[in-house]
Amino acid sequence: MIRSTAIVALAFALVSPAAAQERPTLYRGGPIITMDGDRPHTVEAVVTRNGHITFIGAEKAARKAAGKDATVRDLNGATLLPGFIDAHSHFTVATMSAGGLDLRDKAHGAISDIPGVQAVIRNHVTRSPAKPGGWTTVWQFDQEHLTEKRYITRAELDAVAPDHPLVVLHVSLHGAVANSAALTAAGIDETTPVPSGGMILRDDAGKLNGVLLEKAMFLLLAKMPQPTPEQKLAALDAAQNSYFAEGYTHAQDGATQPPDVAFLTSPAARERLKIDLALLPFSNGLDGLLASPDVNFGTYQGHVKLQGIKFVLDGSVQGRTGYFTRDYKRGSPEGHHPWHGEPILSETEFAAQAKKVHDRGWQLFVHANGDAAIDMAIRGFDALGITAADNRRPVVIHSQFQRRDQLPAYARIGIGPAYFSNHAWYWGDVHRTNFPAEVVDFISPLRSARAAGLTPSNHSDYSVTPLDTRFMLWTSMARVSPTGVVSGADERIDAYAALQALTTGPAWQIFEEDRKGRIKIGLLADFVILDKNPLTTPVDDIKSIKVLETIKEGRSVWKAAD
Repeated sequence: MIRSTAIVALAFALVSPAAAQERPTLYRGGPIITMDGDRPHTVEAVVTRNGHITFIGAEKAARKAAGKDATVRDLNGATLLPGFIDAHSHFTVATMSAGGLDLRDKAHGAISDIPGVQAVIRNHVTRSPAKPGGWTTVWQFDQEHLTEKRYITRAELDAVAPDHPLVVLHVSLHGAVANSAALTAAGIDETTPVPSGGMILRDDAGKLNGVLLEKAMFLLLAKMPQPTPEQKLAALDAAQNSYFAEGYTHAQDGATQPPDVAFLTSPAARERLKIDLALLPFSNGLDGLLASPDVNFGTYQGHVKLQGIKFVLDGSVQGRTGYFTRDYKRGSPEGHHPWHGEPILSETEFAAQAKKVHDRGWQLFVHANGDAAIDMAIRGFDALGITAADNRRPVVIHSQFQRRDQLPAYARIGIGPAYFSNHAWYWGDVHRTNFPAEVVDFISPLRSARAAGLTPSNHSDYSVTPLDTRFMLWTSMARVSPTGVVSGADERIDAYAALQALTTGPAWQIFEEDRKGRIKIGLLADFVILDKNPLTTPVDDIKSIKVLETIKEGRSVWKAAD
């Protein structure tokens, strides 16, 4: 077996013209988990050259394949894995959030109520006053973690920032609260019509209270000042380093707006990018893309590519805008009963737009949290005649409150479910205030999906939850809430399956299983080095594993401080 592997390695070197121009690197001295196959497999050594893997196997054979001039990297007992692949997040948020106020920052201490939120905002606007014409943006507001269990209001924001526009973004990125100055700047008043698929909340007197949800939020965002290309370029290195620090060698921007498509595919951005970046242009820019005959999906330009089109069928479950076949016990965000949510995009609109995408051969990505939204996605794919044999691999992002009876449809169509196990920790207790235990216990059903023959992935949805790959591993294995409630013990997975959801699963979903996600000859030399082996680490200690180094195409792109 080693002999044949060495022959393949030699053949690969001979057909790679640039291979002789770069010294090979040999990794040894610690567990090397290949992620190649359905069961864990480790090797003693890996050799890379010219950004690709040229040998895996026994160390003695690896030294022979690498040659005397090879650079030897001793892992000193650390664990080498394929670089992690981000199945879904919002990369552009990392380029935009600098300078804003992050309510999740531990430096603020515990924030337990609306007055606490006001105090933190007041301190921020005092220390970092907005420039003339500027806006203040506050991130990560979550009413479910406050005593009042409600959104902050326009009047409460006016009390701390009366003179300039202030916007508080909901943690889900599906809603925002604006003060009076921001509403005025955006041209939103009492006569503004509520857009289909959106909500504009009012107080008991029938006046705008500043809360704008789903499509109504875009009335505000469209008027907010955006970073210039120069500012975004300056933030690009920090953004990709935040992903590298988590062991990611591939990132995704999960709903790219037209200006960001233009920026991230520009020569200046491509020159800066070291991480592979997949863009999902938002469906609101579809007509412009369809009108451009030279738009190319699925092919990298440097390290960036257009992957597919993103459709949003419903909202967020923690914001009670997800679309369900059953009612929320707590009613709508406005307090209405009965309420089971509503689609953001009508089924007719989705069917028409999805057909245009499908006819162009572009990949379909659909955001669906509630089971009714998932039904919409399934009906839409069925209407297009998509089957697993077609190998179109539509991805349903979140697939959060999937019903068990929907799994066979996923298998029949060939859907890749991109799950979100962090919900068990961040909102598992919240979900139980709205839905029965048996419903909540089936969120992100990674184990059942694998048993049904699906290829799932797991994601952070950053900035909805932090970029923390080891925490994601842990939530998929433990599925526990801060109060100790387990959301579906039967859906817990082992460490290897959890790692698959960060490597081979997302690689398959984006048609890159023969390029990344495994340590295998011919694939990219994309690695993450961890201080402990996840396969032998107790579940409760998984989240404390540290990333020591991230390697992209054979080059170190991030190292932990000594």
